[in-house]
Amino acid sequence: MIAGAVISNGGKRCELVIENQVPILREKDLMRESEADTPCRRIYFVVQLMYLDLENLKVHYQNYWRLVEEVLAAAPSMTVYVDRISECLVAENYYQALRRAWELIDYEKEVLSRVTESH
Repeated sequence: MIAGAVISNGGKRCELVIENQVPILREKDLMRESEADTPCRRIYFVVQLMYLDLENLKVHYQNYWRLVEEVLAAAPSMTVYVDRISECLVAENYYQALRRAWELIDYEKEVLSRVTESH
């Protein structure tokens, strides 16, 4: 995805040169709304929207803080991960915030696996 345009690889190799600054996400980093099926994945999705849709940033921030509040109420141990994401957001470094959000998702998996093992 480049600045909201979905680009797919054709049968032949090609080279793209982006001459200006626009948000770019590779397929491996792009999350569809239907894939945002856990609390932390929903946080990732909202951060992704911040990165790709600056026009609606205020709404995305409101959704982010609502989701963060819910996640931290359920699992305060996630605070350090959320803080890292939030620091990136405050610095308007949305791509780095996405990288940090993957760390939160990985930690969520770890927490959920421990809960599953104990039952």
